[in-house]
This record gives sequence, C-alpha cells and structure tokens, in this order.
Amino acid sequence: MATKETTNTTQQSLWLKEYIDSPKRQKYLYKKTLTIVVLSQIFGGGGLAAGITVGALLAQNMLGTVSATGIPVALLTLGSAGAALLIGQLSQRFGRRTGLAVGFLAGGLGAIGIIIAALINSVVLLFASMLFYGAGTAANLQARYAGTDLATDKQRATAVSIAMVSTTLGAVVGPNLVGVMGRFANSIGIPTLAGPFIMSAIAFIIAGVILLIFLRPDPLVVSTAIANAKEKGNIVQTETNSQNSTLNKKGVVVGATIMILTQFVMVAIMTMTPIHMGHYGHGLREVGLVIGFHVAAMYLPSPLTGVLVDKLGRTTMAGVAGATLLASGLVAAFAPTGSMPLLILALVLLGLGWNFGLISGTALIVDATHPSVRAKTQGSVDVLIALSGAAGGILSGMVVAHSNYATLSLSGAILSLVLIPVVVWSRKTQNKKPL
Repeated sequence: MATKETTNTTQQSLWLKEYIDSPKRQKYLYKKTLTIVVLSQIFGGGGLAAGITVGALLAQNMLGTVSATGIPVALLTLGSAGAALLIGQLSQRFGRRTGLAVGFLAGGLGAIGIIIAALINSVVLLFASMLFYGAGTAANLQARYAGTDLATDKQRATAVSIAMVSTTLGAVVGPNLVGVMGRFANSIGIPTLAGPFIMSAIAFIIAGVILLIFLRPDPLVVSTAIANAKEKGNIVQTETNSQNSTLNKKGVVVGATIMILTQFVMVAIMTMTPIHMGHYGHGLREVGLVIGFHVAAMYLPSPLTGVLVDKLGRTTMAGVAGATLLASGLVAAFAPTGSMPLLILALVLLGLGWNFGLISGTALIVDATHPSVRAKTQGSVDVLIALSGAAGGILSGMVVAHSNYATLSLSGAILSLVLIPVVVWSRKTQNKKPL
C-alpha cells in the first residue's frame, strides 16, 4: 500500500513539474481555464435569472404580503453564504473543479425544489429550496477566481472580467425569457412564476457538468505547486511573504469591505424593483426588461472594467463604484413614479456600480493572498458578501413595507458614500509601506 501511495505521489509530482518548469504550458493552461470558465458561466448566468427576476414575486404570491417579499432573496443569499464557505474549503482541498461543480449541481437541485414547492404550494419547501438554489449563485460568483489562479499581477482584474462578462449572455437572456418560460410552465400544469426555475435547474446542472468534466488540470492545484516551488528555490521570498502577512490581511479587509458594501446596496434596491414596478401596473415583460438591463450592466462592461482596474488601480475604481451607486440611488429615489426610462437608468447605474466594486475588490483579495490559502480565504470573503446581500434583501422588504421605494433608494445612495473613507484609508496604508 505504501509503495502504491508513493507511486501515485511521484506521478502527481511529475505532471505538476511539467507545468512548474514550463511558462509556455502555464500560459496554455491559463487560456484553457478561462475558456472552460467562460463556457460554464454562460449557463451559470442563465441559472441566476429566475431568483433575481421572479423570486420576490413568487413569495408575494404564495405569502400574500409585501413585507416578506425580501425573504426569498435573503434566503438565496444566505444559502449562497454557506455554499461559498463550503466551495472555498472544497476548492482548497480538492481543487476548483470539485468545489465549483458541487456548487452548481446543488443550485440545480434547489431550482427543482422551488418548482415542486410552487406545485404543492409549500412555503416551507420554497424557503428550504431557496437555500440550495443559492449554492448556484455562490458557484457562479466564485468561478471568477478560477481564471485568476494562473494570471500574473497585471492580468488578474482582466481575468476576473473575462469570467464575469461570459455570464452576461445567460444572465441577460434569462430575465427576458421569464414570460416565455412562464407560459411554458403554465401549459404543463406548473404555476407561471415557477417557470423560470425550470431554465435555472437545467442551466446550473449543465454548468456543473462542464466544470466537472473539462476543468483539468485544476488551475488552483497547479498555481499552488508553482508558488511553492518558487519559494523552495528562494528562501528570501519565503521570509518576505512572512513579513508581509499583516499587509496582506489589510488588503483582504479593504477588498472585502468594498464588495460587501456594493453587494448590500445592489441587492437591496434590485430586490424591491419588481415589487415597485408591480405597484404601478407593470407586468412580467416590463420587469424582465428592466432586470435584463440591470444584469447586463452588472456583467457586460467587465472587460473594460478589468482593464481600468489593472491600469488605474484597485482603489481608484472602488471610488468610482461608490460614485456610481450614489447616482443610481438618487435617480431611483427622485424619478417620477412608474417612469420606465429613468428606472432602467437607475438599475443600469446600480449594475455598473456593483461591477466596478466587485472586480476591484476581487483583484485586491487575489493580490493579498498566497495560492496555498487563496481559495479558503476567497470562500470566507464571499460568505460575508452573501450575508450582506441577505441583509439587504430582508431590510429592503421591511423598508418598502413601512415607507416606500424612494426611501430605500435614497438610503442606498447614502450608504454608498461609505466607500470613500475605505478608499482613503487604503491609500494611506499603502503610502506607509516601506520602500
């Protein structure tokens, strides 16, 4: 048995050594990884559509009250939090392939559970299934990290942006198919609002299968081996990493804070937009159109955002994120009630602000972590991001129920200003670094 284990370890070391010693093979694997991630994200984006577009409406229909409409999105993001931690730990131990595939497949099962809950009118099953559905959201978000594992310092934000923009196709097409999927579901005896979750189940499962089969060799395993090999050959590098551990922790704090704030503001306003539109007579088609523009703004500008983050700097773009979210909240708060053009503008700005914040924050996290702990740290940060979204979802329903959509939007605008002192603190910290 010992001989067999030794042989397996030797074989693993040999194929890893081929990548460690060959920058050309590293570059090839980097490009291959991005291709597989792009393909999975196209389907993963389609899986997101139902929860974003009709989750709150389905809850309102089943519960008969507006104040609880934020619960499904809150549970979705809460499930995403737990899944983010699990995916991060699985990825750190077994590689990105296992962690991400498990997340997407669990999300697919959650979507199936939501369909069954709508069929039998079970609120308990709906809420439980939303937790599992959130795993697909977590996997979709954490897939952005897979593209950065083999990227250089100047490629990281761009790699994140490529993974994110590939989500656009499914995420934008999905909300605009809400009406079609609703009619299809109704024709086969499934409640109309559960129809989009049929698409989600199929999309998440396909995304998981793609990663499970094709994400080989695993980029995180290879990048960890490369980093360890470099440190073994350079003792000074190991000492430097140890000395800079505190500074790295500060980088994680700044990156996490940026993403947590942008997530909270985005989820809070986005969750109540379909409800707000429903109050002024807009149907599923109009809701799908507005959310489609919003999701497009969340993902489509990613290539340009990635270049800007790499060129202008992480904290500069974080400041731009705060300004964009501020503008979004103000437009949504003061636009005439029921104005589709201004509502679309507000939601586009909301998506853009989230995009700027997520890519700049993600790049900061990758910059601040070593491959040997990167996936675990990323998973922990994404837990906080998901919990922030859950809080935004819950509080948004309460605010609208006891006040109105304008108050919610204005509150989001004010909260986005918190990014300014975060950016200032980060830059002061950088200026104090020894030359």
